[in-house]
Amino acid sequence: MKLPTTLLTLALATASVYPQAATQPARHESLRQELRLSAERGLNYLRGKQNAETGAWGETEPVAITALAICSFMLDPNRKAGDPVPAEVEKGTAFLLRNAHDDGAIYTKARQNYNTALAITALLLNPKPEHEQVLLKARRFLISRQFDLDEKGKQDNPLDGGIGYGDDKGNHADISNTHFALEALYYSQSLLADKGDAAKNEPQLNFAAAIDFIQRCQNRPETNKAPWVSKDPDDAGGFIYNPVETRGPKATNPDGSEALRSYGSISYAGLLSFIYAGLDKDDPRVKAVIEWLQNHYNVDENPGMGAAGLYYYYHTMSKALSIAKIDYIKTKDGKTIDWRADLTTKLLGIQKGDGSWSNTEARWMESDPVLVTSYILMALGRVHQTL
Repeated sequence: MKLPTTLLTLALATASVYPQAATQPARHESLRQELRLSAERGLNYLRGKQNAETGAWGETEPVAITALAICSFMLDPNRKAGDPVPAEVEKGTAFLLRNAHDDGAIYTKARQNYNTALAITALLLNPKPEHEQVLLKARRFLISRQFDLDEKGKQDNPLDGGIGYGDDKGNHADISNTHFALEALYYSQSLLADKGDAAKNEPQLNFAAAIDFIQRCQNRPETNKAPWVSKDPDDAGGFIYNPVETRGPKATNPDGSEALRSYGSISYAGLLSFIYAGLDKDDPRVKAVIEWLQNHYNVDENPGMGAAGLYYYYHTMSKALSIAKIDYIKTKDGKTIDWRADLTTKLLGIQKGDGSWSNTEARWMESDPVLVTSYILMALGRVHQTL
């Protein structure tokens, strides 16, 4: 394994994908201290929810939720370089490895792609030489799951280039699963370093096809001619979940056709997808989604969806804005917002007495406090390292 844990932890929090415009000033030390205390309470909650026998967290998606919990511990703002890996992480890691299948997928019953992608990311944060072959097999599995439907080699199907949950039999791909898969592949590329000819023989994702799929989910008439694309300037640059389904908020175009409105959480996932696929920050598609996100910045709701998916929204927001090196949000009404301080203050204010977070809106499993607490602990870990 090429990257020591401390370096990889920092990379996952603030990947140097885009150059930093200016050095982050030291600020908000009291907020940092509050954040560390909040994270400690949240991790104590997760400790109490780990299955003592199996090492897993969660019941509905134990591999994915265990992976997110592992990431929460490894991104703990109270961890110091050289600290031993927490016992909870070692037990959770063993659970992930026990669910690695011969084809490389890491899952229990279903949603192979989703679970495998998150498992890869978690295992990379606890790197050990004996895990390398499991990770390489899992990486190959994910690459093999990229859709190339109908006529091979041509992007003639709206789902081509995307990745779905994994048990969808060729009829589902979406931006959320695509971004998780691209993230896992982006960071696991380090496994191929210094492998010479062996690395050349490793399969690679079709990134051109992935970018085509991503832009087919973007509300941008210049690069997306799908009939559902909104003509409302307020939607321009944002994302929808999937190019062939009709989930999410809707509108009507001037010609009477039904349009799909952009919304917050999936727009952050779209930005991350573009970044992991290698697009430059000056690319007009990237600029467009950043502009939409700034114009719709909100820490009280998931723009366009309200409370639905709110904690996934916080998770993707912190990840995307950190990786994109965006220090301040410039809103359409002229305000400049320190999003790290703003988001942290919000998250600390809604933490429950037992250290957990949960959503009153149950959609996307967000009534599960283990899942939601993991989302928020990862968000706080990223914020802390860049605040």
